Amino acid sequence: LRGEVAMASDYDTDFYEWTQNQAVALAAGHVSELDLVHLAEEIESLGKRDRRALESYLEALVMHLLKWIYQPEGRQTGHSWRNTIRTRRRDIRRILRDSPSLRRQVPDMIEADYQDVRLDASNETGLPPETFPEDCPWTAEQVLDEAFWPGEA
Repeated sequence: LRGEVAMASDYDTDFYEWTQNQAVALAAGHVSELDLVHLAEEIESLGKRDRRALESYLEALVMHLLKWIYQPEGRQTGHSWRNTIRTRRRDIRRILRDSPSLRRQVPDMIEADYQDVRLDASNETGLPPETFPEDCPWTAEQVLDEAFWPGEA
């Protein structure tokens, strides 16, 4: 019981120390020293964190692709749209490299979040929402393709 109280206390009062102690116990195979409840929660949380980050990067990427195509004058007026598009694609590539099983969720994420992205693009550009297509005009493959720049030959 003392070990369980100490583990919970470390988790609640010094998360970093708790993680280090858990890693040592896990590597040594000392299962009785593991805080299994919190470990399970943290492992699940790690997966959710990557999924949320991927979804956020996809939203920003699709919004900037919309701005790229529907406000082309912004490409040359100091906006960093090209840089943001490249950076988000790189961020997405890194997540998918580390968690390739998330790739199959990309099309559904784009579809599920597109209406919010469309409204965000409208707010940022000042263009009416009707300016933008009802559904995302690009496939997930196009969105992720570093060579894809809509409207460029």
